[in-house]
Parts: sequence; structure tokens; C-alpha cells
Amino acid sequence: MELQLEGRNLNLRKSWREKIQEERERLARHHPGLVHNLRVTIEETTHHKAGGYELRVVASVPNDTVVVKRKGEAVRPLLVDAFDTLGLQLKELQRKRRKKVAKGAAPEAVPRINFGVITAVYPYESYGFITTPDGREVYFHENALKEKGIDEIGIGDEVRFGETEGDKGPQATWVRPAR
Repeated sequence: MELQLEGRNLNLRKSWREKIQEERERLARHHPGLVHNLRVTIEETTHHKAGGYELRVVASVPNDTVVVKRKGEAVRPLLVDAFDTLGLQLKELQRKRRKKVAKGAAPEAVPRINFGVITAVYPYESYGFITTPDGREVYFHENALKEKGIDEIGIGDEVRFGETEGDKGPQATWVRPAR
């Protein structure tokens, strides 16, 4: 995810940059691969009686752009509010896309139940990969894990999972220990 920061009529403080980076990483964990470009503009304005700030966050996603604007007296609360709102909008966008795909889905698009072995886990990034007996690699996100968290699974663990075709290839819709 590319990040662009811009300060208008002010210098961007280090604490603001760190907060933006923290929120960017949170977006990447919760919405992996969805946001391609993120632009944050902070402007000091004079049209407020006591001065103030205007914040604009623009996220480029496939076939769409999500924009959040906030005005207020302090930048940090504006950042928190704007990124929370952006996260909710992205979640809603994904829900609508899934609903749209589900309406047009053919019967064969129903997830298949498969077995495999965990071959890679990236807990900080919230995802991993499963390799099937026929050698295919299947992506999974930590939200697909059932019964165990991402910190409780490891390479070599046998699992069963539901599979569907994702934007970038095979993807697990749910993952459980094989037992």
C-alpha cells in the first residue's frame, strides 16, 4: 500500500506521521490487499474562529475510491476518527462486493472442503498459506481461523478448510484443525 502524506500551511509533526503509519498498518492487517494507495492531507485552516485543521484521507481500492473528511481543533483525534470511519467504509464495501458475488454465484462456487498442511504463517500480517496434498498453495486470513488463533497455529499443522476462488487465487473461507 503506497502512502502519500501532505501538509498544507503547516509542517507535519513526527507524532502525526507515526499515528498515520500505525493506522495504515492496521488497515493493511484488516483489509489485506484491498487498499492500493492511501493519501492523507492535513491542512491548517483559518476559516475556523479559533483556527483549526481539516483532514482528508483518500483510499484507492479496485474500481473505487473512498474519501473521509474531518474538521476540528486537534489533529490526533481527527486521525483516529477518520481512520475508524475509513475502516468501516472498507468493511461495508467488501460486504457489498461479497453480496454481489454471492447473488451471481453459480452452484459450483460453493466452498469445497479440503485438507492440507500449514506451510507459512505471518502472524504480524494476519495471514498464511496452506499446501494441499496435490501441491496447490491456498491463502488464508486470520479471520478465517476457527477454534484457534493465528498465534496458536504453526507450520506443519494439519487442517481442513473451505476453499473458494479469491481475487488473487485460491483462498480459504474457514480453517479448522484436522484432528
